Amino acid sequence: MQGTVDGFSYGAVTPVAAYIMACLGAALGLRCVVRSVYNERSWKPGWLAMGACSIGCGIWTMHFIAMIGFRVKESRIHYDVGLTVLSLVVAVAVVAVGVFAVGYRGVSTATLCSAGCVTGLGVAAMHYLGMAAIQLNGYIRYDMAVVALSVGIAIVAATAALWAAVSIRGFLTSLGASLVMGVAVSGMHYTGMAAVGVHLHGTTGGTFTGESPMSMLLPMLIGPVIFLLLAGVVVMFDPMLVLGEGDWDRSAVRRREGPRQPWRADRPDVPPQHPDDSADSLFAPAARRAHRQPQSTGHRIQRW
Repeated sequence: MQGTVDGFSYGAVTPVAAYIMACLGAALGLRCVVRSVYNERSWKPGWLAMGACSIGCGIWTMHFIAMIGFRVKESRIHYDVGLTVLSLVVAVAVVAVGVFAVGYRGVSTATLCSAGCVTGLGVAAMHYLGMAAIQLNGYIRYDMAVVALSVGIAIVAATAALWAAVSIRGFLTSLGASLVMGVAVSGMHYTGMAAVGVHLHGTTGGTFTGESPMSMLLPMLIGPVIFLLLAGVVVMFDPMLVLGEGDWDRSAVRRREGPRQPWRADRPDVPPQHPDDSADSLFAPAARRAHRQPQSTGHRIQRW
C-alpha cells in the first residue's frame, strides 16, 4: 500500500526556519574561513574547525527542522537516535575535509573540485543517513533519478561555498554568499524529499506509540543551535570582523616586508621601530613618542 507523504504539515514554518538555520551556519562558516585565510596570525586550525562545525551544524539543523514537518498520514514516525547523531558527525566531518583542504591548499581548480565533491557527497550522505533514521510502519523507496539530481545539487553547492569561503572577504558579500548557499542546501534537501515514496505494510496506523517526531527532534536540535549562537558571538566580537579589506591587505603587506630597520644616524629617513610599535598595539603611539624623546645623560647642559 502506498502511503500519503506530507512534507509541509506545519505550512511554511518549517521551510523558513530551516532556511534561516542553513544561512546562519553558512554565514558563520564563511567568516571563520575568511578569518583564518587572510589573517596569518590567527590560529588557523581552530578557525577552520569552527567554520566546519558551523557549516555542518547549519546543514544538519536545517535538515531536521525541515523533517519536523514530514508526515506519513497512514503511519506514525519515529527516529533512531544513533543514526540521527551519526548523521551530525558525518556532516561536520565531511565539511571539515573540504574546509581544511581549501584553507591550507588554496583555491586551485584541482583542490576546489576534489574538496567540493567530497563535501557534497558528505552532505548528501548526511541527508540520506538522516532519512535512514526514520522508522515507520513500512519502508521508504526513492526515485533514483531525483536522488542523483539532489547529489549533484549538493556537490555544486559545496563547491560554491568553498570557493566563496576563500574568495569573498567583504562582510556584505559573505552575507550574500551565505543566502545563496542556504537556497542551495534547502533546494538539495527538498529535491531529495521529492524522491521519497513510502510503501506501508498495512493500515493499522503504525506500530510506534509515545513521543512524536517534534518532541524527539527538538531536544536534539538544542545542542547544535546553541553552538551556532556561541559561534555567532565569537565571530561578531572578533576585531578582524570590523576591519575593512584594505586593513587586512596592509597588515599582510607589513608581515611580508618584515620588521623595519632601527633608526640610524646615517639614515635619518628611516623611521625607528620601537619594540611595542605594532599594528595591534594600543600603546604604539605612546611608545613612538617615548622612543623619540632625547635620553637624559645625567649631566646638566649649561646654557650661555
